[in-house]
Amino acid sequence: MSFDTKIKIAISNDLASWQELNVTAFLISGIAGTQNIIGQPYIDKSENTYLPMSQQPIMIHTATREQLQTILQKSISKDVVVTIYTEELFTTYNDEDNRKSISQFTTEQLNIVGIGVRGKKSHVDKLFKGIELHP
Repeated sequence: MSFDTKIKIAISNDLASWQELNVTAFLISGIAGTQNIIGQPYIDKSENTYLPMSQQPIMIHTATREQLQTILQKSISKDVVVTIYTEELFTTYNDEDNRKSISQFTTEQLNIVGIGVRGKKSHVDKLFKGIELHP
């Protein structure tokens, strides 16, 4: 199946493993929850039903914090949707506090440790040019 859009996640290359997984899960939840990418439920031969997942592949990359900030800055002028995770969110424990934390910083001041982007393939590819796939 071919898609006219692409989904990519980039996480900071200086995070602990648990942080990488946590950030990735939160970032994709923002895209999955708003972008109508979820398919149909899965049903096994025993007729047990499982929740649906993304119909579209998701590429995971690793980057420096400077590269993450560059992706964010460039994404503002592209026709893409963006989800972010900042360092400060590791110390908050609910959605209200998460949003309050983000609101304390300008775009340039955000301490980005993860970013998720969905948009036209050409736009997303340009944003992630030179950003390596996660090992």
